[in-house]
Amino acid sequence: MPGGTDMTLRPFLWRSQRMYPDTEIVSRTAAGIERYGYADYGDRVAQLANALTSIGVGEGDRVATFCWNHHRHFETYFGVPNIGSQLHTINPLLPDRHIDFIVDNADDKVLFVDPSMLDKLESAEASGGGFESVEQYVLMGEAVPDSSLDPLVDYESFIADQGTDFDWPALDEDQAAGMCYTSGTTGKPKGVEYTHQMLWAHTMATLTPQGIPVRDDDVVMPVVPMFHVNAWGLPFTTTAAGAKHVYPGPAPDPADIAGLLEDEGVTVTAGVPTVFLGLFEYMENHDVDLSALDRVIVGGSAAPEAMIRRFDDLDVTLMHAWGMTEMSPIGSVAHLTADLRDADYESQIEKRSKQGLMVPGLEFKVVDDDGEEIEWNGEDFGELWVKGPWVTKEYFKRPEANQTDFEDGYLKTGDVVTVDEDGYIKIVDRAKDVIKSGGEWISSVELENLIMAHDDVTEATVIGVPHERWQERPLAFVVPRKDAPDKEALKDEVLELIQVEYPKWWVPDDVLFIDEVPKTATGKFDKKVLRDEYSDESLVEGQVPEEAAPDDD
Repeated sequence: MPGGTDMTLRPFLWRSQRMYPDTEIVSRTAAGIERYGYADYGDRVAQLANALTSIGVGEGDRVATFCWNHHRHFETYFGVPNIGSQLHTINPLLPDRHIDFIVDNADDKVLFVDPSMLDKLESAEASGGGFESVEQYVLMGEAVPDSSLDPLVDYESFIADQGTDFDWPALDEDQAAGMCYTSGTTGKPKGVEYTHQMLWAHTMATLTPQGIPVRDDDVVMPVVPMFHVNAWGLPFTTTAAGAKHVYPGPAPDPADIAGLLEDEGVTVTAGVPTVFLGLFEYMENHDVDLSALDRVIVGGSAAPEAMIRRFDDLDVTLMHAWGMTEMSPIGSVAHLTADLRDADYESQIEKRSKQGLMVPGLEFKVVDDDGEEIEWNGEDFGELWVKGPWVTKEYFKRPEANQTDFEDGYLKTGDVVTVDEDGYIKIVDRAKDVIKSGGEWISSVELENLIMAHDDVTEATVIGVPHERWQERPLAFVVPRKDAPDKEALKDEVLELIQVEYPKWWVPDDVLFIDEVPKTATGKFDKKVLRDEYSDESLVEGQVPEEAAPDDD
């Protein structure tokens, strides 16, 4: 086998080609369903590697993707890292200003873009000074439309004349293989780099029974986007296992998901809770055969208890997982320990509704405000700190964040948790006031700063409130100036201001006027008071319109 014996991604590709040449990769595209086996996949990965090296892409260069879940995107997962370059997956749902910053900060050399995302990328590129580092754009289709992005070539033409053999280099396991950016509540997005060793270790840990096990007879469909921390690592895990891949393509709706689950015999799927809420709604009026489905991985937001029960009724196991971009991303999975497998159903549900047990290979502790570790009693809480072989130890070009977010080898997750006597973790709050809507992050601080820039606003704060479909939606509170004009007019102006600057799914469901924002003893906005008061979603008059869903930007 070419290459060395270090912990790299190359052996996963080699094994799948040699041992499972006919196992399928299935992809929903605009042109219809496309499918081929691992043998053909390996040939196309080699063609991509040859194409990239032919234009000067080499060790340490960053290759970005601006894509949904499909076979061409999957080809970059092994074609880019295995030549010594770094795959940088970009979240296309971010505001233009963030995308512009990310491409510039990462110094991307090549950028792959889906046809459906071309307008969005052009807008992001035009929002700043242009993507100066990008030397080649590649359209993930078969024809190149008129575009402001230059030079632009279609993917099939890019790889067509390349050979299907490639002399894969021997790579060091510490070589950077991947990169994702995560947005916090303040400042600019933070880059997280993944080495080959980190992705190898994450893959092997998730393959264990206490991770997210995948067998060679499984059919795996990640609905979670491939730009979300490598689709939670499932493309790597599925390849390592020699299992069948199914990719749902751009912005799949519940009918698309149901059709693929049924037609392809999917046994394992993964996504945020809204994906499966939508599926359940679809199933109310349509017959869907889920007899092949065995396991559903839910993360990004807490899985509602009712969802766990409903899947149980369908004889499908919901596996509740938690992780972070900084953790490659899986940290914990809510498996039942041996002594709980014979417990009564309600006791099992109580455990499975938590974020679960740390997977083998990670260590954690929970620290209170005084820096002391809390007891595992299910009541005391503190900030969760994690360390392990696939947990990043620093951010890319962010020394100030490195000083505050890491200590003694631990990542400070920013999640406030309790741990029960059995070691099950439960997230009770977020130390940082980000809002998670449909699995996507919304920065409350950015919205607040924009609202308070309005001349007729004295104070403003934004919180996340529960929402039946999207888990959380932003709700804005505004203290108007005493001489401000009509409040309804001000409300319209505030919402319009946000619509101009941010994606429509960032726009708060409502703007409520108050006399003063609650303050803490130190003078900071006390959002907890507002969250407690508005914890009932029925109190919020506005509801996010269907066309403003996070996955429809």
